[in-house]
Amino acid sequence: MDPFKQMADWRKNMDHFFGEPFWNEFENIVKPTIPQITIYQFDHELTCIASIPGLTDLNKIDIFVDYATLELKGAIDLPNTGGTVVKDEILQGVFEREVTLPFPVRKDKVHATYQNGLLIIQLHRLISDESSRSKVNIQLQDGD
Repeated sequence: MDPFKQMADWRKNMDHFFGEPFWNEFENIVKPTIPQITIYQFDHELTCIASIPGLTDLNKIDIFVDYATLELKGAIDLPNTGGTVVKDEILQGVFEREVTLPFPVRKDKVHATYQNGLLIIQLHRLISDESSRSKVNIQLQDGD
């Protein structure tokens, strides 16, 4: 009897009984998302801090900003010392993290720095014009 098949069957039954996304709610408890992120909100600014230990090549992290979404892609790779792992608590591996921001931000005013294992991203609120209404000019066309 295959224990992994039994586990998959058990999960399927739990999803069926409690509703489709039941198990997904526990996935972050079992496997927390990486990188861990803290966001501070100010009147017209956000400061996002992501924990990314051991980063030596800044080109291995991609930051995307789209309206009210921040997306981080990259990898956390800790150096392998060659020894046997006794305790393994630092989350690592390839990640793709998308975070919904509390307000739309400007794409042209994003500042990111990396220091002491922390990626710090400063974002500025997108403040649109009071009125987005614009007058449309009408051209007279000759009736041929």
